[in-house]
This record gives sequence, structure tokens and C-alpha cells, in this order.
Amino acid sequence: MDWYPWREEAFEKARKENKPIFLSIGYSTCHWCHVMAHESFEDEEIARLMNRAFVCIKVDREERPDIDNVYMTACQIILGRGGWPLNIIMTPNMKPFFAGTYIPKNSRFSQTGMLELVPRIEEIWNRQHEEVLESADKITSAIQNMISESAGEGIGESIMEEAYEELLTSFDNEYGGFDGAPKFPTPHKIFFLLRYWRRSGNPEALHMVEYTLENMYRGGIHDHLGSGFHRYSTDNMWIVPHFEKMLYDQALIATAYTEIYQVTGKKLYKEAAEGILDYVLRDLRSQESGFYCGEDADVEGEEGKYYLWTLEEVRKVLSPEESKLITKVFNLSERGNFEEEIRGKKTGTNIFYMPRPLESIAAELKIPTDEVESRVKMAKEKLLLTRNKRKRPAKDDKILTDWNGLMIAALAKGFQAFGEERYLKAAEKAADFILMRLYSPDGRLLHRYRDGKSGISGTADDYAFLIHGLLELYEAEFKLDYLKAALCLNREFLNHFWDPVQGGFFFTADDSESLIFRKKEFADAAIPSGNSVEMLNLLRLSRITADSELEDKAQGLERAFSKLIRKIPSGYTQFLSALDFGLGPAYQVVIAGKHESPDAGQMLEELWTYFIPNKVLIFRPEGKDPEITKLAKYTEEQVPIDGKATAYVCQNFQCQLPTTEVNEMLRMLNV
Repeated sequence: MDWYPWREEAFEKARKENKPIFLSIGYSTCHWCHVMAHESFEDEEIARLMNRAFVCIKVDREERPDIDNVYMTACQIILGRGGWPLNIIMTPNMKPFFAGTYIPKNSRFSQTGMLELVPRIEEIWNRQHEEVLESADKITSAIQNMISESAGEGIGESIMEEAYEELLTSFDNEYGGFDGAPKFPTPHKIFFLLRYWRRSGNPEALHMVEYTLENMYRGGIHDHLGSGFHRYSTDNMWIVPHFEKMLYDQALIATAYTEIYQVTGKKLYKEAAEGILDYVLRDLRSQESGFYCGEDADVEGEEGKYYLWTLEEVRKVLSPEESKLITKVFNLSERGNFEEEIRGKKTGTNIFYMPRPLESIAAELKIPTDEVESRVKMAKEKLLLTRNKRKRPAKDDKILTDWNGLMIAALAKGFQAFGEERYLKAAEKAADFILMRLYSPDGRLLHRYRDGKSGISGTADDYAFLIHGLLELYEAEFKLDYLKAALCLNREFLNHFWDPVQGGFFFTADDSESLIFRKKEFADAAIPSGNSVEMLNLLRLSRITADSELEDKAQGLERAFSKLIRKIPSGYTQFLSALDFGLGPAYQVVIAGKHESPDAGQMLEELWTYFIPNKVLIFRPEGKDPEITKLAKYTEEQVPIDGKATAYVCQNFQCQLPTTEVNEMLRMLNV
């Protein structure tokens, strides 16, 4: 294959030779991208056909999410669905007229294969050239019409109830999660339900969260030996995953478990969150302290090979007693519990998953649960040591600003909830790395770092997610450099991405590379949209700095997408979490005192322990004119009383009397 990168040289060649462009978009850890590459793109006959018919361009969707967003929208309009690998055939002017996802080499059932498709497209391009160009124009026009939604009126609290009812309808009462297979974790739905529960007191919302997270934890989507979560489950029971592990999943799922731990204090949730964070620090952290994108599903062409076990392999590692316990706990069998996806046949290998809680196993064996947990833990450690000797899945060693922003936030929240200094230090180092290495010479944020080189203009997600991470990091240790960086990034974001006509943030900057249209991402899919995350950023920054213009911008975001949200509220759960903050009650908490003093530490620990999502937390050191007073002028007079750490709590723009008592502070926060 004569692949070109996405650059003018390829488009110039296509125009000069009057050829359509075959655009292939995938990513390193995508299983079916590997299958199609091996099956078709490495085949000499297909390569000959494609090089003759097309100018071929290869794009990594994680490096160029702007290109992926544009052409995934085209795919969804043409096919009514999307996914990766994403294959687009378009004119030399970038206008698409064909879209496909995985395409086999040979035709199967009703699916046309590459050997038949390529000559057919070549013939249509040459014989019906004008009709193809007209079709491409119509598709491009349809995309532009679809994304030009006008702003509407604001949305009120009732939309929260509507979103909850939609989630309740789609909730899987048997296995947790939402809808059927394939089943994705979608942590932003968890975030919304926790905030809805805190607002409404509805116990069913909390049950949906706990039941989902408990079943995910026990399922095969969770790596029970090395921790971390695979991308999604191919079945509705969370058992059989697609085995790739993505950094953004780890960050968001860890945050979900951290928040439910803050709500319930249950040990399982703490273990789940810490397990994910420790996996990331162990296996996805670079020497420079940034975080890699993820790990592949395949080893030597076999999906899941690294994670699967025969019962004989287990018995070689463990004692007979340990093997018997592990077999029972994780439902292992001689025949194997794993079915190959394509053929639906047993392979003789096993996925580790827990059909029932350890408490149930302990009761059956008449052994204390703590003892069962200890035995299982020791056995898992032995199995992990053996697994570590296997050939590992390939690692996608790009470092992306947006995903690192999410991970910084997860680590900062992990420190707050669990008090583990290693999470705080890791978050600090990652933030310092991004702020030092992912900026262009003209001071603009960049998207990607690899092999010592940074590049590609930052997107809306890069700005929104990094600001989010910096705010969480500031509230974990109160270093003003992180708050200042968040404010600086926010100004740049508003200057270059904001739509002054309809409101909302475009995905690309006003001076980024021009594509066939400039899109806004608003729905919360596998990852929350940059607009959703930024709405909460704006509200938090507004409350920290008392800048009402930022609150106005947040309301502008609400209006920009209100028509879309009203159509399917449950498709915008991260956005509704931000709306929950805006509707209030929301709290502004200033702790004044000595940072290292025991009384200030106690106040902070209590604030971090409880689930109080709609708050901003500021630390005001004692003394005259500390630096925070330059960013938040109102803190000038908020000083310690009688030399004691003092809490100043305001709710919805109304301030309570200051207090030096922890319990009184918590009462003001309705904890």
C-alpha cells in the first residue's frame, strides 16, 4: 500500500491524477483495525487495486480527532451507524461519497469485499463522475445542515427528571448497566445519577449506580489479576470484553468508583478505584511522567491471548487447594468459559470473572470472608507474576493532552478520597509534563507527544479536559500555578474556540487546519464532550474567581445545546452534571489558615471524604495579601479566627458566618 499521511501532497496528487481518496481511520488498540490491515491492506492484490484506483491516506483517530469527528459524522449520515476501522472514499476536495467500517477481503453474505468493492468504485468514478461529485456535494450539505442547530432557551430542573426516567427505562435490572450488548461502562451516566440522587434523594438512582459498578467489578471486563478495565463487554453480562485497555476508560471509571466510595464508604469501591490507578501508574506511565494511550487487545494476532488461561496453566502455578478456590471464585473450567467471537466456539481457555460475590463463596465454604479475600489475593499475585512473563499486548505510547487531563483529575480525586500521596505526586508530575512539553513556540496547547516530539493543534477536548484536571489538582494541594494555568488555558479556549453567534465551543480552533466543516461536539459518548466538561469548568472558575462573565458563558452553553438536550436528555449526562451545579445548591468553601496545621488538615480531610460534588474549594493562607487574593479578591478579608483554621461557606451567592468547627462546616454543606 502506498499510504500518505494527511497532508496537501496527497490531495494535490489526487487532483492532478483525478483520483478519489481512500481515507482509512483507525487506532493502535483497535482489534478490527488490525484484522482489516492484515487481511486486506497487507495483501498484494488489494494493494495493487487500491494504489491504481485511489490516493490512500492513513490517519490515527487519536492523533487527529478533528478529522475523525468530521468523517465519522459523514459515516453516520451515509450508513446510519459508525465505528472503527472507518473507511471513507471522497473527492480530492475532501467531500465524502462512500463510507464503511470493517470491510473483508472477500465478499461475505451481503457484505461486499475489498476485491469487488475497489474495482466497482473505480468504474463508477470514471463512468459516472458527475453523479459522484453531485452525491458528495449532497452528503456534505446534509452534514452541514445537521450540525447547524440554532440556540434555544435555557433548560430547567425538570430535564434532570426526564434524563433519570430515560436511564431507568434502559437500565438492565439483571446485570446492571444500560441497554444490551455490546455494553459500555459510560461513567458519565454514573456521575449524573449520583448527582441526581443527591439532589432528589431517590434511592433507585443510587441502586442503579451500585448495581452497575458491582457487576462491572465482578465481570470479565475487569482485569482481576492486573486490574484496569477493558474497553467494553461484547455481552450484556459484563463477562466477555474486547480486551484493549484505554487510558480514558481507566480515568473515568476510577473516578466513578472514587465517587461511589465517597457516598457509601464500601471497601470494594476503594479497592476498585485504587486498583485502576495503580495499574495506570505501573503500566501506562512514561518515563517523562505522562500517560500512554492504552494497551492492545491482541497478542500475535489473537485477541485476549495475554489474559486467557487454561485450567492446566492455573494448576501449574497454584497449589491444589488454591486452584480449587480460584476455580470456584472465577468460574474456570476444563472446557473453558471463553468463546471466540467470530465462530462462537469454546477455545479451552478461561476469562477470570466472578459470578457471585466473595461473601457468597465464603458462606458456602463456611470460612470468614476476610480469610477468603486473603487467599484469593495471594493466589492472584502468583498468577500475575506468571502472566507477566508472557508476551504483553502492544502499548500505544502516544501521550495525549486530553486523556492525560482526565487521568490527572482521577489521580487528584483519588488522593482526596484515599489520602494516598503517590496519586497526588503522579498527578503533579503529569500536569507539569503537559504544561512544559505540550505547548507550541507561540504558546498554544498541543494535542500529542511521542518520542520526544510534540505536535498537532490542541482541540476543544484538550483544553476542557486539561482545565478540568488542573482544577481537581488545585483543590487537592492548592498550588496556585495550577489554578493560574487553568485560567490561562480558559482564556485561550474562549478566544479561539467560542462561537459568538450560536454559542458553544467548536472542536477546532479558529486558526486550525480547515476541513469541510467546523464541528461542535456536544453529545456525551464513550468520552464526555468537551462542551459538557467545559460548562462545569466555567462554573467552577467563575465561583473561584468571582468572574460573572464566565457564568454567563456557561449559560450560553446551556442555551446553545438546549434543543438537542431536550430531544434525548440521557445522551447528555455529563452536561446535566454541569447543569446540576448551575442550578444549585452549589457551595464556595474557603479554608483560611496554615496549610500544614492539624486543624486545617482536618477540615480539608473532611471536605475530601464526603461526596459534595457541587462545590469549589479555595485555600487562603494566613498572612497579609497572599497570592490567592490577586485571583480571588474576595478572600482578602477571609482570615483565620483566633489563630484557628476557619471555614467560610457560601451557598448560591449567600454567605454563612465563618466557623472554626468542622461539624458546623459540614452542617452548612448539608452533609
